Amino acid sequence: MSDTPKIVEMQVIPVAGYDSMLLNIAGAHHCYFTRILLVLKDNAGHTGVGEAPATGVVLKILNDAVPHIVGQEIGIMNQLVSDLHKRDLDENRQPKPVLPGFRPWDLERHHNAVAVLETALLDLMGQFLNQPVAQLLGPGKQRDEVPVLGYLFYIADRQKTDLDYLPGNAQAGQHPWYHLRHQEVMSHDKVVQLAEAAQDKYGFKDFKLKGGVQAGEVEIETVRALKKRFPQARITVDPNASWSLDQAISLCKDMHGILSYVEDPCGAEQGFSGRETLAEFKRATGLPVATNMIANDWRQMSHALQLNAIDIPLADPHYWSMRGANTIGTLCNAWGLTLGCHSNNHFDVSLAMLAHLGAAAPGEITPFDTHWIWQEGQHLTKNPLQIKEGKLALNGLPGLGVELDMDAVGIAHQRYNNLRQKDRDDAVAMQYLIRGWAFDGKRATLVR
Repeated sequence: MSDTPKIVEMQVIPVAGYDSMLLNIAGAHHCYFTRILLVLKDNAGHTGVGEAPATGVVLKILNDAVPHIVGQEIGIMNQLVSDLHKRDLDENRQPKPVLPGFRPWDLERHHNAVAVLETALLDLMGQFLNQPVAQLLGPGKQRDEVPVLGYLFYIADRQKTDLDYLPGNAQAGQHPWYHLRHQEVMSHDKVVQLAEAAQDKYGFKDFKLKGGVQAGEVEIETVRALKKRFPQARITVDPNASWSLDQAISLCKDMHGILSYVEDPCGAEQGFSGRETLAEFKRATGLPVATNMIANDWRQMSHALQLNAIDIPLADPHYWSMRGANTIGTLCNAWGLTLGCHSNNHFDVSLAMLAHLGAAAPGEITPFDTHWIWQEGQHLTKNPLQIKEGKLALNGLPGLGVELDMDAVGIAHQRYNNLRQKDRDDAVAMQYLIRGWAFDGKRATLVR
């Protein structure tokens, strides 16, 4: 056995925070979003933490893992992560109910659980070695600051619901961003106003618009409005593959100099896979393509690269894991691709995960996605990283460099416990706007 600290405690803490009524292909974000904190303590007095999306599936996988983790040395972290992966696959390959009201086991949630265990172990190992997690990944720390983009959404009118959305506060002395992020934003001008506030607050150099909400022609005009207002910015749009191939080509073929790249403009259709349609889109438009939808495991990645379907893999450390996502970055650097990072609603532990992943990525990276600007202010750590001048800077501390604020964690945990619906379902809020609304991956949310 190695002479490294032993894990003496493992806590799995689901938490909830407030969200705005952000629109996407799946509907409208609920007023609450949920996450899981995995907290490991060792006998050297260190605390390691990771953050993951919250579902009943992830909770069950992690809680079942507790007796297999407690008592083990952090020196065998690779084996602990590998064992969880193998054990859960062996036990749950056949989908079956997990808990009443929760989704059945699925591979995505399995990877979320494995990734968050790896993150917490890396945090402990970094503290033991007195090194940041970025130094433990691939080639080690490559940069101290990581560029991030301004992630923009159309926002529905929360006042058409009876849900507990925060109203915002336009009081004197408070930055306008904190008010605007809770207000209705459906027009080009309103999106530009939102971008102006975000740039003033966080210094963004680049912007991404979440599409799949209005007609494609409307969303492209919003992109044009953003580029006109921010001519030096790199602008992209993500309709989550809701456009057909023909529509995507028609909308984007004349967007050179306006769109720097496009994220998942189209997907599977007429018997062709999303990898095949994205390859056709690239040939027809000449625009670079990013994805978090069609290259989400090594087999998919292999097919996507053979077809020359993508340029920017968005490797989310909550799915690929910290080390897996870093491996994607290493391959991108060797193969002439560019690493990016997918994001979902998250707290500040995930913000640190993104920062360390980006800090360790070799070569050029595209500015990472982050939802943090929509949650910023709901801190679960004592000194969260800050976005300044469009960048996240590491704080120089070992591990992830975060310390949980257990009072704030307790409040967020109680908020989670009070929720009736704990797994994410964007259709619930959307049905306040359109009665009987149901998800259709090939129809924009408001095009009904």
